[in-house]
Amino acid sequence: MSGTFISRDGSMWVPEYLIAIDGKICIGCGRCFKVCSREVMHLYGVDDAGEILGACDGGDDDFDGELNRMIMVVDRAGRGIGCGACGRVCPKNCQTHVAADRIAA
Repeated sequence: MSGTFISRDGSMWVPEYLIAIDGKICIGCGRCFKVCSREVMHLYGVDDAGEILGACDGGDDDFDGELNRMIMVVDRAGRGIGCGACGRVCPKNCQTHVAADRIAA
């Protein structure tokens, strides 16, 4: 499979897939989640030691008082279409995107 595609107007396009979010930089603002139509990433809780506690379900779960902050985690990378919308809205530039021709199928 080639990593280069052609858009409707005939121009060349190479998708760049989200493969990681740096949890040390991410502020958990949720902007990337809001623009993603594919549910590639989700909000996770993190404790004081930086350990991921689990996915946040939108409720008031504070993980038995251990919740320190929240970050986005790429937990369904295979759903991505390489549109790059998430990277364009990230205020911290903490995402890693890789061109389709550099990712093994």
